[in-house]
Amino acid sequence: MPLPEEKNLPWPPIDPAIRSDMEDWAAWFSANPDRLAYRYRNRHRDSSRFGAPANRPSTYRGGLVGTIARWFWGEPTPLGEKRASLHMPLAKDIARTSADLLYSEPPVLKASNKATQARLESLMDAGMKRTLIGAGETSAALGGAYLRVVWDDEISDRPWISKVDADGACPEFAYGDKLRAVTFWTVLAVDGQRIIRHLERHESGVIMHGVYEGTDQILGKQIDLKAFPQTAKLLPFRQLPIGRKLAAEYIPNTMTAPDWRDLPSAAGLGASDYQGAEGFLSSIDEIYTSLMRDIRLARSRIIVPQGYLLNQGPGAGAVWEDREVYAPMNVPPTSDQQITLNQFVIRWQEHLSSAGDLIQKVIRNAGYSGNTFGDDSAGPAVTATEIKARTARSMSTRLRKSEAAAVGIAGSAETILMLEASGMFPGIKGVEVERPEVVFQDSVQEDIKTLAETAALMRQAEAASVETMVALLHPDWGQRDQRAEVDRILKQSGRLVEDPLLLGADRPAFGEQEPGDGEESGSEAAAE
Repeated sequence: MPLPEEKNLPWPPIDPAIRSDMEDWAAWFSANPDRLAYRYRNRHRDSSRFGAPANRPSTYRGGLVGTIARWFWGEPTPLGEKRASLHMPLAKDIARTSADLLYSEPPVLKASNKATQARLESLMDAGMKRTLIGAGETSAALGGAYLRVVWDDEISDRPWISKVDADGACPEFAYGDKLRAVTFWTVLAVDGQRIIRHLERHESGVIMHGVYEGTDQILGKQIDLKAFPQTAKLLPFRQLPIGRKLAAEYIPNTMTAPDWRDLPSAAGLGASDYQGAEGFLSSIDEIYTSLMRDIRLARSRIIVPQGYLLNQGPGAGAVWEDREVYAPMNVPPTSDQQITLNQFVIRWQEHLSSAGDLIQKVIRNAGYSGNTFGDDSAGPAVTATEIKARTARSMSTRLRKSEAAAVGIAGSAETILMLEASGMFPGIKGVEVERPEVVFQDSVQEDIKTLAETAALMRQAEAASVETMVALLHPDWGQRDQRAEVDRILKQSGRLVEDPLLLGADRPAFGEQEPGDGEESGSEAAAE
């Protein structure tokens, strides 16, 4: 299927329900109060452009539009007052925690061929680790992320993997969750109502590029690729030596999207960690805003009679000696002339208790344990087993996400190996096409003292080899580093040379001639 040719094609061609949810999640992920206010005050519009929030009649009336606008961040700011809304970036914290659980210990790519294994390790060290961390963060927020294979001779002589956020792509799935094709788009320039977009379409063994000039809602007409420096070197059509594979993989955040089950185009997209918790997130911000309002109102006020103020002259008013806060008061001449100190009570316990309960609900909705977000730095030291017990729900969610991510990571690495083995990149030799095994590391590990004691006991019981003990002590090392460490240990301990006492009758002949190699054996000489 070629790139779009229709000038009046609405863009992006995504179901409005999917686009609306992704824009909501993107606003929460941004942790930007201005963006949240704009999003919920303009939520009924099919627009993704960011602008200054403004009061509109829809926020004051009933019906669906009024209901949406009456969310906390959709409430209008009263005329003459400044906005005092406070935002707690819990959504951003959830996305970052999800990425840390999954990729803080980067996965290991394993292959049987030595040259291929070395290439996979260099691929991870060259930037794929940080790419996966970024993809894990946006995947938790937007419901998924794409990994695509890219190359540029001016940057590197080898291909690498980059990420694309879920709200910047239009996927096509087959049989539910099998990615058949995908179109990425990037905004190259904005000039008033005129928007220039670059479209990159991936199909089986093919990549197509096109540049379009349109508006915010319309894709517009196709123009020359060479009109912009970002696309000047791209080919409109490129056949790749990867068979029926795509040079892009999709990693869903979840295997199901409960709110999109009835949408065929969203069957394989997955859902955000925020799905279903948007109302709780809004209420948390409302509670913290109310708490800060109590703190402002509870500032100490000094109420004094009019006679206690210093007259500044005609038309200049009168002031109290304490310039911080004061409130003048006219009292009858017969009343006691007193100074009154007034301070309201701050309902901080009620506010924090309510907010804490909602925070726990949001965290649980995302599939994590509360202890994962707690600060236990001041508490006693705990073992890895105790940590796993306290964060069992988080570990279960991490396992589910790692199973979904392993498929996309292995597919992207295999595509790179296919491109390099085909001779497309000169200078790369010995790489064989192989789908690597993706092994995720344990995110919670024992301390080095406990591991060393375990290794010592295993060695004393003769229950493990040197290779096993090195892998136990250094699980974050690659196979090459572990093998080198094993060789160094054996060399220093003198175990690289086989014990001569253990050599039997099958020992090798160290320069000795075997019978029949020019010398007769003793039994044959005696027979003669």
